[in-house]
Formats: sequence, C-alpha cells, structure tokens
Amino acid sequence: MPKLFQKIIIFGSIFIIILSIIDLSFLWLALIFAIIIAVGVYDTKQTKHALWRNFPVIGRIRWVLEELRPPIRQYFIESDIDGVPINRQARSVVYRRSKKQQSTIPFGTKMDVYQEGYEWIGHSLNALKAHDLDLSPRVLIGGSDCKIPYNASILNVSAMSFGALSANAIMALGHGAKIGKFALNTGEGGLSRYHLASNCDLIWQIGTGYFGCRDENGNFHEEKFAKKALNENVKMIEIKLSQGAKPGHGGILPANKNTLEIAEDRDVKPHTRVDSPPTHSTFNSSLGLLRFIKRLRDLSEGKPVGFKLCVGRKEEFIDICKAMVEHNIRPDFITVDGGEGGTGAAPLEYTNSVGMPLREALVFVVDCLNGFNLKDEIKVVASGKILNGMDIAKVFALGADLVASARGMMLSLGCIQALQCHKNTCPTGVATQDMRLSKGLVVEDKKQRVANFHEVTLESFIEIIASAGLDNPHKLNRTHIFRRLDQTTYKRYDELFPPMQKGDLLNTPYPQSFERFM
Repeated sequence: MPKLFQKIIIFGSIFIIILSIIDLSFLWLALIFAIIIAVGVYDTKQTKHALWRNFPVIGRIRWVLEELRPPIRQYFIESDIDGVPINRQARSVVYRRSKKQQSTIPFGTKMDVYQEGYEWIGHSLNALKAHDLDLSPRVLIGGSDCKIPYNASILNVSAMSFGALSANAIMALGHGAKIGKFALNTGEGGLSRYHLASNCDLIWQIGTGYFGCRDENGNFHEEKFAKKALNENVKMIEIKLSQGAKPGHGGILPANKNTLEIAEDRDVKPHTRVDSPPTHSTFNSSLGLLRFIKRLRDLSEGKPVGFKLCVGRKEEFIDICKAMVEHNIRPDFITVDGGEGGTGAAPLEYTNSVGMPLREALVFVVDCLNGFNLKDEIKVVASGKILNGMDIAKVFALGADLVASARGMMLSLGCIQALQCHKNTCPTGVATQDMRLSKGLVVEDKKQRVANFHEVTLESFIEIIASAGLDNPHKLNRTHIFRRLDQTTYKRYDELFPPMQKGDLLNTPYPQSFERFM
C-alpha cells in the first residue's frame, strides 16, 4: 500500500504539473495536491502512528470515523430502547416534558415484556383520580437534633458542581428550582456564586476536597464553613463519602475547565487539574463521621445534615448504624447513589465495575436502618438514573423518601448525550467552561424547561400511584412492583427483597433474614 500510494503521488504530481502548464486555472488543484503530498510525506516519516506510516493520508480517515461513530450510532443506528447510557425513548420523554409537549406514544409498548428484567406496577380496580391528589408532594427532613428542618420536594436536582457544569447551566437549574420550589445540590465543587444567583433552595455538598471551606493545605476550615452554612438559601448540608460513578476515587476537575472563577469558589489554584482525595481527612471511622455530622449541624445552627454514599463493603455501613445506636448521633438524611450514576469524568473501570447498583443498595440501606430502628428519623434519598415517574415509583417502593436526578435535569437543559463532558467541548453549553459554547445555553429559556420537567415528571408519578389506588406516595411498598426473572417467572419486590422488620438488628443473634445482607 505505501508503494501504491507513492506511485499515485508521483504520477498524480506529473499529471497535475502538466495540467497546470496547459491551463493556469488548474493551479488551485496543484495546491490541494501539494498539501496532500506534504501530509503523506509527513505520515511516512513520523514514528508515533504505525497506521499512518503504513497507510499515509488514508490511515487518517480512521480517526475521523471514530469521532463520527457516536453521533452516527445515536442518530441513525440505535433503536429507541437500546441506546446507552440513556436510550432515545427516555431522552425523548424528558425533552418533550421539559417543553410541555405531548409525551404520549402511539401503538403500544416497544419493550419486550417477556424479557428478563422487565418491571411493572400492579394497578388497582379502585384507581383514584390523580388530580384529586397532591401533585407536588413534599417530605419533612430533620431528626430530633435538627432545629431547622427542611420541607423538601420529593424530586430535586442531584449533585452537579460549577466546573462540571457551565455557569449558565447552574443558573438555569437554580432558577428552575426556584420556579418549581425544589432544591439544587451544589455538588462537591462548593457553594459558587452561580448557585447563589438564583436565590433557590440549596443542598450544600461537602466533599473530600472541602472546596469553599478549606485551608491552604486542603483541610476543613471551620470558620469558612460556618459563614457559608448560615446563608438562608442553604437548606441542608450533605457530606459526600462517595458517588456512584467513581466510588473510592474522588472527583476530577480537568485543568482546562478550572477557570479563575471556579478556582476562587473552590479555594484552589486556577488552570490546574484538581483531584479530590478518595477519603476525608477530617475523620476515619464511623464515630468520626457521626461526630463530624454533629459538628456541621452545630455550626449551621441546626440545619439538616446527612451523607451521600455508594454502597461498597456492607459491614462498613452496618458499623455506621451501630455507632448511631451506641452514641445516639444520627444524620437527618442519607443519599444512596447507585453504581449506575453519571459523572463528567471517571476511569472506565470505576464507571463499569465499582459500586453497588441503586436497587440493591437502596434495599440494603433501608433494611439496615429499619433493622436498627433508625428509619423513622432518617430520610433516604435515592439517586441514580431517575428520569420518569416509574423510576420514582420503583425506588419509593423499595423505601426511598425522595429522589434526586442529575442527568434528567441535564437533558431538560438541552443535553444531547454527546458524551463530551470530559473534553470541555459540550456542544449544548451544559458541561463546558468554553464561553463560546456556554453562551448558547440561554438561562431565561432553559430555566422554565427545568421547572416543567420537574412538574410534569411528578404529575406522571402521582398518576402511577393513583392507578395503584394509593393517595400518598409513601404508601408504595415492595408488594406493588413486579420484576420478570425469565420468560415464565416473575416475582414481587417483597419476594425478591424480603423487608427487614423494625428493631430486628438491635439484638444478637441476628435473625436468619440478616444472612442475605452479608
């Protein structure tokens, strides 16, 4: 092939030179051919790419095709239900609901209802009228030690930092949350100026980097925290232990996204890669975590404080529960993030193979809290691919009290799943710090779409529970959801995950049902 290319170059050059001599109008063609020749010569001489060296010029086409492969597959090849990480059907529902367009579908389901993993809810012959129910239900978060409980929407914006998202994206989410009266989680990047700009309810997340409340060495700074925690927009504080997409790894902010504004809000050096440590430096034990929770609650003058985790080693969470009982210190809420959670940047192995998926993790956490008789005071937040009403129904049936959505909210902003979050080249201006791209996201337009998505998604959830004959979302339980195991077998959630009874784990020996935990 290289020799053939050389022959093509030689004879082509001679031909172009002859044409140029005959007719000067062919000089432009000679210029193009000269550029191709120069690229070909470079390819044959360079030593980094064997493909270019053996197939000069032509070998470069592979790189072009690799860049085009994701959009070509998404727009022309994949079906409505087999796309990943979020299929076209799910994305389209979010888009239509955020614009308040018709979201019904024609001609029946496209799902194979006899395929393993298919799930459904059992409806009632005594279905209720959804519009007679509360279409925007809320839940009060705050245990006995909490002085300023927060009355939260059951659907909120999951943790996304300024840095991972653009300023316009953060402001659109915040203004949308303000319109819809739900909360925006700041993500571990700190309490930025853009989170505060919308005057919405905020959940301030404190990660392992302590961004916005750290000293010059990256350690927790009590005075900085206290000053910001008392802001009236901060309704809850969430300590991030781990997240589903990269548990045990810590967050990553690439240098090209670490602008001067971001660095100021995080108390770090600008234009440098910022890696959050995998663990907290302020504590290293279950009791240490609980004492840190109490410390933050006192510094915030009694606001709800909880923690977020992706479940890993089960015995570690059990130790936390035991410490809660022994020392009588409890979080006000626990956010359970599934291993299928999203992120802007993470190693492949962590995204694919580390952390427990949401369903099993949620069952484990809820049952542990029930077993230690802690669930009544501690609310559980479910986070991980929450996109529609049925997603909410499934996790409520497993014991969640409220949910948080990140990618659903991003899609409502106009995210097209371009899979360029880590490159700072997001074409819709959602996950980039490139001002040329982020200015395309118009806050005034997108904020209403965020509010619309929240409103219509909750309405769809209420319609589902009404069809099951329930007048309150917290009446959902594991008897309401069914899961297909194979073409002829299905079981209810309570058969797959027998619920733990209150107080079952307070005495030893533990009941036989405890064996399935370990």
